[in-house]
Amino acid sequence: MIGEPVTVLDTHASEAFVETKSIRGVVERALMYLECGNPVNLSGPPGAGKTTLALHIADKLGRPIVFLSGDEQLGSSDMAGGVRGYHRRRVVDRFVHLVLKTEDDIVERWVDSRVAAACRSGFTLIYDEYTRSRAEANNPLLSILEERILVLPGEREQEGYIRVDPRFRVIFTSNPAEYSGSHKQPDALRDRMVTIHLKGYDEESEIAITRAHSGLDEAVVRWVVRLIGRAKEGPFTKLSTRACVMIAKVMASYELRPDKHDQLLYAVCRDVIASPCDEITPAMEADLRALWAESFTSP
Repeated sequence: MIGEPVTVLDTHASEAFVETKSIRGVVERALMYLECGNPVNLSGPPGAGKTTLALHIADKLGRPIVFLSGDEQLGSSDMAGGVRGYHRRRVVDRFVHLVLKTEDDIVERWVDSRVAAACRSGFTLIYDEYTRSRAEANNPLLSILEERILVLPGEREQEGYIRVDPRFRVIFTSNPAEYSGSHKQPDALRDRMVTIHLKGYDEESEIAITRAHSGLDEAVVRWVVRLIGRAKEGPFTKLSTRACVMIAKVMASYELRPDKHDQLLYAVCRDVIASPCDEITPAMEADLRALWAESFTSP
């Protein structure tokens, strides 16, 4: 017995989404693989835009979207669903007034998981950060992606499996294996998907994205992007495009402009650039001052 339908995402292309030449290339390749029935894995460090890209690509497929986040506590049974209570029906027979006859009929109430609902209805599944789930939790995906069957747990009278709808598609996102909280996935699963490695955006893409989110003019945004770019070449390698957007939004909101004498703007840049660090050492402080000065002297 199937329970209430799983909530799906009804997305539309975001006005803030920017498609530069490099981003468009990733989107077009991903759609090629998906249209041929191949799952796609967008792999890259935090801030590489994996989830945003996944939602954009899924929107272009034109099917309802089901979103699932990888989690340490996720189990293989969570892929199919489970019993969520019971439905009880009682019949009372008083045909003979001196005789009371009752009949109880209790039926399990089965509820599909998000994955099962997507398989059954041919939706697009976005499995965000799937490597945060343990490898054994993702085992049901093997038969889903290859044999196009989802085996249901336990003994079920009506059906023991779900045949995957031909329109079903999967977009995975993941961090590289060395990142904290990530689990190494079996080769059998990775062999069933096409992985697109994202190393971050090129400068022109970062400028376009930052402008779209802040509304600042190109010259100011270019200054912000190049400041963060220089910072990533030094001790602040974990910075991403998010840092550019954060600084640009503050500048837009408070009408700040690049000025080497503006200590408030320097403090904002310092806070954002040093955010991934556990602490700011004297050496880092010196690097930050040097980066600040260099940003007003270099083209």
